Amino acid sequence: MIDQRQNAPRRYFVDAQGHRVLIGLSLEETAEFEALDLAPKETVQIVAEARAGTGAAAVDDVRWLELYSKHEGAWRAWIAQSQAGRTQDLGFVNYA
Repeated sequence: MIDQRQNAPRRYFVDAQGHRVLIGLSLEETAEFEALDLAPKETVQIVAEARAGTGAAAVDDVRWLELYSKHEGAWRAWIAQSQAGRTQDLGFVNYA
């Protein structure tokens, strides 16, 4: 198996203040996404049971998915753009 940890492109950039920001999200959206993503599953379950009938836990899941989808779409577009730029630089490839 090939170890991709050192070669995989980063899914974030570092802003001028040194904050890590996911591609396609704002700093605030990144913080919100990470908070939703890191929430302990046991706590989510307890909160879901406490909010029974309100659907609040489902709202958190929907919001996480919205943020993830926004990030994933922007990241895929960035990767495609990066790869297109690299293939133009390959003078030894015959595109005809």
